[in-house]
Amino acid sequence: MSPVSLLLNLLWIVCGGFWMAVGWAVAAVIMAITIIGLPWARAAFTIAAYTLFPFGQKAVSRDAYFGREDVGTGPFGLLGNIIWFVLAGWWLALGHLITAILLAVTIIGIPFAWAHVKLAGIALWPIGKIIVPA
Repeated sequence: MSPVSLLLNLLWIVCGGFWMAVGWAVAAVIMAITIIGLPWARAAFTIAAYTLFPFGQKAVSRDAYFGREDVGTGPFGLLGNIIWFVLAGWWLALGHLITAILLAVTIIGIPFAWAHVKLAGIALWPIGKIIVPA
């Protein structure tokens, strides 16, 4: 991780990144407790780590990254994302959007607000994504 990414990630943690990562972890634990939700729990834990340190990384579709479809990027991935949206995606996205609005009010918080908006999109549709270095 570059020094600039490290500095941005430290500032990010203060500007709402920590609490949103906790929200992702809570969603992951709830999904894991149900046993049926283990695939969603794995995705939520991955995005929780990404939410904690988003600078220097990006989320991309697995089929675009690997060049082929798998279970999470085909029809089962679509179904999984719809179930995720109903159970946890909308409220995680709402949390990111509210945090983004609060940060966008300040000039210093605008880059962090933009990162929250990108994470809100991921919160709606996380299945089939992979986190890679930027």
